[in-house]
Amino acid sequence: MGTISSKNNNSNHKKDNYRKIKMNTSKLIEKNIILKAEQELLTAMKNCDVKKLDELLHDELLFNIPNGQTITKVMDLETYHSGNMNINEIEASEQKINLIGDNAIVSVIIVMKGFFFDYPLDGKYKFIRIWKICNNQWKVIGGSSIKIEENNS
Repeated sequence: MGTISSKNNNSNHKKDNYRKIKMNTSKLIEKNIILKAEQELLTAMKNCDVKKLDELLHDELLFNIPNGQTITKVMDLETYHSGNMNINEIEASEQKINLIGDNAIVSVIIVMKGFFFDYPLDGKYKFIRIWKICNNQWKVIGGSSIKIEENNS
């Protein structure tokens, strides 16, 4: 029977620890990139920055808005371009990010005030967004939002 030296075990253990640290560091860096992209998205929404939104949204985007309608990137950009989306205040909280391969799933609560056509936006909304790396850039490929009803009790 052969014996395994403790030197080899220690070397393998150090390599495993290095891989875990490198992987965790990489995930932290990616999460920070997603946090920055999320902030850029909110700023672009507030400022009706169609050019920036065009950069951040994937051409095949599908997004469910609170009224149940599914919109595309073209529809979303047109809404901002036409002035039918007007956001006065927007703030994110309770953000959670899961990285899965080359995708990031973001769950976030957004407090928003403004108008979507004649529909007032005033309250808390729960968003889920799916980001994907496309040509070395994170882009939103899908998502959904619902209004969170305030409990008045």
